[in-house]
Amino acid sequence: MSTKTSERRTGESRTRALTPARIAVLVLAVLGLVFIFENTADTEIRLLVPVVTMPLWVALLATGLIGALCGSYLTLARRRR
Repeated sequence: MSTKTSERRTGESRTRALTPARIAVLVLAVLGLVFIFENTADTEIRLLVPVVTMPLWVALLATGLIGALCGSYLTLARRRR
């Protein structure tokens, strides 16, 4: 019997999926989303030259997504080396 088959039967792979670090990241992500969607007022944002008026939650969400994409890219680049 292979190791993967025995892990599936005993449920060990499920318990390893919920590590304390992953739970902490999930909690922080939920808190970040709550923070973003609680800030709904319009705000003016300067993008180099033009001034753009948009809801603050859109700006916060876009900034968070850009940060997540940059982090994912750097993680993948590090793994490829």
